[in-house]
Amino acid sequence: MKEFNLQKESARLVIRPLKTEDYQNWLHEFNARHPSQHAYDPGKLDMSECTEEWFRDLVNKHQELAINDTAHVFGVFHKADGTHIGMVDFSTLARMNFQWTRIGYTIHNQYWRKGYGKEAVSAALQVAFHDLGFHRIEAHINLDNSPSSQLAQSVGMAYEGVRKGFIYENEKWTDQLVYVVTAGNDIE
Repeated sequence: MKEFNLQKESARLVIRPLKTEDYQNWLHEFNARHPSQHAYDPGKLDMSECTEEWFRDLVNKHQELAINDTAHVFGVFHKADGTHIGMVDFSTLARMNFQWTRIGYTIHNQYWRKGYGKEAVSAALQVAFHDLGFHRIEAHINLDNSPSSQLAQSVGMAYEGVRKGFIYENEKWTDQLVYVVTAGNDIE
């Protein structure tokens, strides 16, 4: 199988696909998460099912998704010591005349308020534009998730509007804020 191995470095971080040898580091940082800080922060998670074999399957699934251009999932690692800090992903919505993707991001809550989110998302946006060839990148954010909205704005994404009944969650269709950036716009 061909391997997807795209990597980007920023001042403090490395953004790259997960590798099987990341398992212990990845698991340790998930287990070190603080309790939930707000409604959209899951806080501590039950990681008991996340065995090394499970993780190997996850890495292989991420590789398959990237090779098929369905999604591109990047781990976020501290450059100095390799600590796993979070994840950034792109889900391909349309190619051809659109080159359109959705970005998702999460930083482990023990690393919040240190600028890692902004640094990781900024680097990942550069990868999406320059290496993956996307033209339009959207963030879809719950109406009351102000930390995520603030992060999107801080990297140069513009508020576009509200998509009504956009996502089915918690057994109902909910609205989402849409933030967007297109190729050629300055990103932080």
